[in-house]
Amino acid sequence: MEIDTFGKYRNFLLPLVDCIAIIFGYYFVSVLITDSFLMNPTSAMTRNEIIVSIILAIIVFQIVFRVTKRYSNIIRYENNQDYIVYIILSIISILIVSLIEELILHMVNPSIKLNLVVGLIIGITIVVVRLLIRYILLSDIVNKGINYTPENQKKLLIIGGGYSANDIIKTLNTTLKGQYDIIGIIDDNKKRMGYSVAGVRIIGNRYDIEKICAKYNVDSIFFSIVNIDNKDKKEILELCSKTGAEIKILPSLREIITEENLFQSLRDVEIEDLLGRDPVELDNNNIKSLIHDKIVLVTGGGGSIGEELCRQIMIHDPKQLLMLDIYENNLYDIEVELKAKYPNNDIKAIIANIRDKQRMFDLFEEYSPEVVFHAAAHKHVPLMENNPTEAIKNNVFGTYNLVNACDKYKTKRFILISTDKAVNPTNIMGATKRLCEMIIQAKDKESETEYVAVRFGNVLGSNGSVVPLFKKQIKEGGPVTVTHKEITRFFMTIPEAVALVLQSITYAKGGEIFVLNMGEPVKIYDLAKSLIELSGLKLDEDIKIEITGMRPGEKLYEELLMDEENLEETNHEKIFITEPMNFTMEDIEEKLDSLRYLLDNDITDKEEIKDTMKKCVPTYKSPQEINGE
Repeated sequence: MEIDTFGKYRNFLLPLVDCIAIIFGYYFVSVLITDSFLMNPTSAMTRNEIIVSIILAIIVFQIVFRVTKRYSNIIRYENNQDYIVYIILSIISILIVSLIEELILHMVNPSIKLNLVVGLIIGITIVVVRLLIRYILLSDIVNKGINYTPENQKKLLIIGGGYSANDIIKTLNTTLKGQYDIIGIIDDNKKRMGYSVAGVRIIGNRYDIEKICAKYNVDSIFFSIVNIDNKDKKEILELCSKTGAEIKILPSLREIITEENLFQSLRDVEIEDLLGRDPVELDNNNIKSLIHDKIVLVTGGGGSIGEELCRQIMIHDPKQLLMLDIYENNLYDIEVELKAKYPNNDIKAIIANIRDKQRMFDLFEEYSPEVVFHAAAHKHVPLMENNPTEAIKNNVFGTYNLVNACDKYKTKRFILISTDKAVNPTNIMGATKRLCEMIIQAKDKESETEYVAVRFGNVLGSNGSVVPLFKKQIKEGGPVTVTHKEITRFFMTIPEAVALVLQSITYAKGGEIFVLNMGEPVKIYDLAKSLIELSGLKLDEDIKIEITGMRPGEKLYEELLMDEENLEETNHEKIFITEPMNFTMEDIEEKLDSLRYLLDNDITDKEEIKDTMKKCVPTYKSPQEINGE
């Protein structure tokens, strides 16, 4: 049956099918139950009554089905609920027919039980015919012009034998019929071993994955476990990555709760899945008390961290959100997104440069922000090595402008977004961020404003992160470039990092540097290798990893704590506080004067700039010194 043909005549064919179902229902009951065949010449009376009943039933059914819009259903999307409705409406229609016959036509009716049987049989017949039409339509959609043979079918292994696997298998057997040859299901529950889900057998546990994939030459693996501990998920995905098969993963229940078709929710495995980090639990009441009904300013509001800060701040209903950035495109995007989601809230996008002292003071005078999240910064290490004065102007003096504006206009709290690169920095970017930490700790001693910093490592998916770069390189066929085989970094997702930043400020009293628990450091080489394997490619055969050598200012290992700092615990297991350092603003002003001298005299000699920065930040050393080379 061609889809176009059926669609053209469906308004005629479906009612006709229902009429035939009604005739069949009466015929079935008459012949097999009451033994009074409507064409039996010895039963003229019964025959006439049955003919009248059929005509009356056809009219009533048509009225009931059209009033309840049964003919508006798209048959290939009907489900069990629709089929139950067909049966119920059929029984109701027959009961209406019986009432009309008895009360208006004064006909002698069979028993109520017999009428119910007639309605049930008609309803079942209608459902069976629609199931047959649905099967034909779906086969036509999927297989039109495609001839699937064992040679072009993908061999598929499914991880997890729960409800999600059941739904995926049903989808594969209908809308994607023939495209996949499902080898079996992997499930760690020993009691399920040997049983089947939607006709597919459970053939092993997680430790059998590699062996099964090799035996059956599995092309694809669908990870269908929605409720699973992150560490178990990481272990299973690592086992899958060794097979060379393409891996798709079903998102968390929260992500798919509104998705009707689970198969459509399958996505590529992301590197976040391999971090094995548990979800962050927050004390939202404390966070809300600091943000609700407050005027909040986010600098760098168009950046990856700034955008997420704005999203999570809006959850707590600020009085006004001010998003400041120098780059208009990203700022416009987040403004449109948030105004669409929160049309009744006061959200302002401000184009301004934090280097412009007067502009910053004018903004603070106009809006009087009560809480400031300072995320604006130049963060790209190699670029800042080549443009050190720009890092100083933006990171150091931009921060200094904001710190002084907060002090003058009595801002309640200032939060600096810092980085692990500020710890024993080996590059200009890290050194400028360390100097920013020193500025806020010194300023906190003499100001009513509470100044704090939050220090964390790399965030996945941020602008400049290696993960988007690796994905792009893999898509282009490689090579994937890594600077050193032993280089390691701490990683965290953007939403997790921002959530912990918000939680950190609930513990702030002023002068603290909060350090986030970043988990275990990850080897960048291993990360690149995992991304290649999770894409269904083989390292060195399909795509290579090229070691390019360390970049200017780069070091092998990042740190979250300096030698002289001690950590204090907070009420949150992922947030710690460093011991405040003994800086005064007099010390800081002296350091800033030496940097101003460089800028005022247009000194461009990189070595002189770096030497001056080393005097300002004593922990700043060259990568060679840090790595022991």
